[in-house]
Amino acid sequence: MTPKSNILRAGLLALATLATAYAGGEGWTSDFEAAKKQAAAEKKDLLLDFTGSDWCGWCIKLNKEVFQEDVFKTGVKDTLVLVELDFPSDKSKLSKETQAQNAKLGKEFNIRGYPTIMLCDATGKPFAKTGYKSGGPENYLTHLNELIAAREKRDAAFAAAKKATDNAEKAKFLVEGLEVLSNSIVEGYYADVVAEIVELDPADSTGYIKEREEVAAQKEAAAEKEATNQKKVQEFTKTTLGPLMRAKDYDKATATVATFIKENPDLDNETKINISLSSQLPRLVAEGDADAATKFIDELVVAYPNPKFAARADRIKTMVRADIEARAKKDASVRSTPSE
Repeated sequence: MTPKSNILRAGLLALATLATAYAGGEGWTSDFEAAKKQAAAEKKDLLLDFTGSDWCGWCIKLNKEVFQEDVFKTGVKDTLVLVELDFPSDKSKLSKETQAQNAKLGKEFNIRGYPTIMLCDATGKPFAKTGYKSGGPENYLTHLNELIAAREKRDAAFAAAKKATDNAEKAKFLVEGLEVLSNSIVEGYYADVVAEIVELDPADSTGYIKEREEVAAQKEAAAEKEATNQKKVQEFTKTTLGPLMRAKDYDKATATVATFIKENPDLDNETKINISLSSQLPRLVAEGDADAATKFIDELVVAYPNPKFAARADRIKTMVRADIEARAKKDASVRSTPSE
C-alpha cells in the first residue's frame, strides 16, 4: 500500500469515527455485539436507542435534553452500556454493516416508532421499553432506575425459582419475575418462561395463566373490532371521501370526515389522523399554505394522541413544506418562461 493510500485510509477512518461520535455522542457505541460483551464483563445493562438522528424531532429532543447532558452521562456510567441504533435519512452517516445490523435489530425488537428505548440485560433480553419523556436528565434517570429496579426483582425471582425444589413453588417465583415486567415485554420476549410455568404448574395455582388467557381474549376481541372498523373506513373512503377529493370539493370532504369520526367514536386515533390528513392536507398543499399545514398537523397531535404520529409529525411537516416550496419554484419557472 502506498503512502498516499495509507493517508487516504487514515483520513476516511477518522471521518467515520467523527461521524459515529457526532451521531451517538461520547460514551455511546453502535456495535450491538460488542456492547453485549462489554455489559457482561462490566455487569451492566444495555440501553438501546432506536433513533432517527437527523429527521425525528422527538429523537433530537431526547438527545439534546437528556443524552447530551453531563448529569445523564454521569448517572448511567456505572449501570448502562449505551447503544445507538440509528435510522437516519442520510444513509452515508452509517456503514453498510451498521445499516444491516440496525435493520435486523429493528425487526427483532419490533420497532414501530422513534425514539424507542429498549432496556436489556447483558444477554440482550429486554426487560423494559420506553421513549421520550420530558423533565430533563434527572427525571429520565429516575425513570430508568425504576425500570432497572424491576429487572433486579425479575432476576431475584428467577434465581429463587432455580433454587426451589417444588414445581409449584418454582412456577410461583417465575410468575413473580414476570409480574414486574409489562405485558408487552412478556408477550414479546418471555414465551419460554410462560411455557415453563404451564409445565411446572398445570393446575395454575397462581391464576397467572388464566389471567393471561383473559388478556389474550380481550386483545383478540379488540383486533376483531379493529378489523370491522377498517372495513368501514375503507368503504367510506371508496364511496364517499374518494369521490369528493377527486372533485376537489375540500369543504364537503372535511365536513364529511368530521361527521364520520363523530359517528364512529371507537375508531383508533391513527385512523382518525389518517382520514383527517387525507381530507385536508391536499387543499393546504394546493394552496401553498405551509404555515396552515404545520398548524393543522400540530392540532392533530393534540386532538388524537398517538405516539407513532407524534414521532413522525415533524418529518411530515418538513416534507409538506418542501413539497409546497418545490411546487412554488416550478410554478415560478413556468411563469418566467417566455411563450413562443
